[in-house]
Amino acid sequence: MADSTLVHRLAQRGRPSRHWLRMLRRNVNKHAAAAGLAALSSCAALAPVWAQASSAGKTAVPEAPIANSALDDRLMYQLLVAEMALAQGDTGTAYDWLLDAARRTRDEGLFRRSTDVALQARAGDQALAATRAWRLARPDSVEALRTQLQILLVLQRTDSLAEPLRLLLAQTPAGERGGLIAALPRFLHRAGEPSLVAALMEEALKPYRVSAPTRVQSAVALGRAWLEARDTERAWVLTQEAFAADKPAQASPAPALLALELLASQPQSEALVKEYLGSASAEPAVRLTYARALIGAQRFTDAVAQLESATAQQPGEAAPYLTLGALQLELKHPKEAQTALLRYVSLATPPSTAPKAGANERQNSEADTEAGGNDDDLQRTDRGLVQAWLMLAQVSEQLGDLKAAEAWLARIEDPASVLEVQTRRATMLVRQGRLDLALQAIRMLPEAKPEDARAKLLAEVSVLREGKRWADAYTLLGTTQQRFGEDADLLYEQSMMAEKTGRFDDMEQLLKRVIELKPANAHAYNALGYSLAERKVRLPEARQLIQRALELSPGDPFITDSLGWVEYRLGNLDEALRLLRQAWQARPDTEIGAHLGEVLWARGLQDEARLIWREAQGRDKGNDVLREALTRLRVDL
Repeated sequence: MADSTLVHRLAQRGRPSRHWLRMLRRNVNKHAAAAGLAALSSCAALAPVWAQASSAGKTAVPEAPIANSALDDRLMYQLLVAEMALAQGDTGTAYDWLLDAARRTRDEGLFRRSTDVALQARAGDQALAATRAWRLARPDSVEALRTQLQILLVLQRTDSLAEPLRLLLAQTPAGERGGLIAALPRFLHRAGEPSLVAALMEEALKPYRVSAPTRVQSAVALGRAWLEARDTERAWVLTQEAFAADKPAQASPAPALLALELLASQPQSEALVKEYLGSASAEPAVRLTYARALIGAQRFTDAVAQLESATAQQPGEAAPYLTLGALQLELKHPKEAQTALLRYVSLATPPSTAPKAGANERQNSEADTEAGGNDDDLQRTDRGLVQAWLMLAQVSEQLGDLKAAEAWLARIEDPASVLEVQTRRATMLVRQGRLDLALQAIRMLPEAKPEDARAKLLAEVSVLREGKRWADAYTLLGTTQQRFGEDADLLYEQSMMAEKTGRFDDMEQLLKRVIELKPANAHAYNALGYSLAERKVRLPEARQLIQRALELSPGDPFITDSLGWVEYRLGNLDEALRLLRQAWQARPDTEIGAHLGEVLWARGLQDEARLIWREAQGRDKGNDVLREALTRLRVDL
């Protein structure tokens, strides 16, 4: 008998006769693989049968009394017909038989199976009907509610979510309810319009916002929902509510993490973060998240303070030292950077590996991986070591120890870092007056991937910039359009070289084209506005451009510096001083210090100006902006 005919004839019958059962049993071996009979073993009702079958032939041992299985002849008949129909692609028949069996037995495994069959067939309404029948048969089933909610979310039936969500919260055990509430924003994010989701959660969580065990989680979950809906004012109110509910113990990091997400839109939330970090129960992970947020806002000095606290709190954790070293290097603190990076290397280097973070180190780590180590963790360690060694080479270079710098670079055998290593070597050659050799080192690098050509070009431009061969860099970048098309980043680089060579009209055209290609490019707006301010032309336009840049990148200290500088050019000394102090505090960069010192000097605060200039000079003695300001003002430090 053909398979499809067998299934059809079975489907026409009600309760099976012994003749048909015998025929089914003879066909079991034939259909088992395709029909998925293994799925039967997952049904809760069949567990005793499969347990007995698996123990057949073993030495007899005392057993607990055997409970009768729910697998009677009718149920076996229904399941076999369903699975055979499914194997033939007849999901409708399979669904009907499985759901009928589930209703009759009230077995959750069968309800789950019928729902899965409907979902596999992309029959959302049938899957929803199965969950409704499941809930009707098992009103106490949390899984049925959760499954129904998931299907409603996929179908975006937002208007039907309220009732099952309310019941799911009520039926979830008290010890698990807080976790469910915390997960709701992520769970419901597919429901549609974020404001509707937030309103839905507001209604569902009303009883739990006044209950002590769930007050904090409810306020945080609602805050995240309203933040997703871009109602930062409402999110801020809920953040304060969560903090108040968590006092005085401050046992949960969740309110502080929510406050961190509000930093850009609600700066006052930073006070709550600091309050939490000052408590004895503060988790180190929150401090590291805060440090990352500060880095994102380019508040490097504040980020360094947090990372130093984190390393003091957990001296055995490697990762914070790498970030701390990178920040200290960016802030031109080479000795402090060296200390942090050496500490990272000592913690991150596996004790049994070779000293190089390339092929040798990966080979040595294979045995550790086979013994249960995580290869992803080892690869992350490798990459971290490569970055640490690159930065240590740069630190040694800044300290004037080129031999040590080369020794750090020699440790790196990672093929993905060849360009970075050679660029670092080329930079050292430039500082030794060997620019042509430096360019040759870059040009000789192979191009294994299409993107390597562009990376090599940028490395060559970097070498030319370091050697102050700005005209050559400008010419080189002018040849890139045929090779790489209209690349906004390359156009921006060319505009910077145009300014260095006095081609201000070209610079403006290039930056305006960058803005056309990337309207959200804050650096292009800032560069154009700063150039106008520096040349004392079209100052109102310069201010508008820089203000637009600051809208795109709030809090950026370099853009704040540009705005302070244009205010100075406009004669607004008080506003200029306020902005430049703010920029210097966030990022004590040499050029920002040069501008701040000049405004202080103009205000008659000459002693403070000298202090700022000395500190700025200590970071970068050769900075052209600082040197020009001191020469023009005839100041001898």
